Amino acid sequence: MAEPEFSARGVRIARWPRSLTRAGEVRIEDGRLALLTSYGSEIDSAPVTAVRAGRPWFAKADETVATVNGTRYRLTLRDGDRDRDRDHDSESHASGRFLAALKKAARRS
Repeated sequence: MAEPEFSARGVRIARWPRSLTRAGEVRIEDGRLALLTSYGSEIDSAPVTAVRAGRPWFAKADETVATVNGTRYRLTLRDGDRDRDRDHDSESHASGRFLAALKKAARRS
């Protein structure tokens, strides 16, 4: 099995207005994005070329919105370092690394 291009655990995954999990996992592997529960069950997945993701202007630095198979999910990816929330450098946060990994995987596909 190949190493995932991006993997984050402890992710809060919400589908408006309801939270689906507070300790989920976001994984980009083999050209697919997968949203998983804390137990490893798949919430949703799609090829990275079919996923739209970004950070809205009103979102916190650790939040991003991803549209997977037509469903919008709010992903809260925590770094564990709360002091970095004051710094708005997108590449220093897990959400910025997620967006960069998603773009990189989409270019490969």
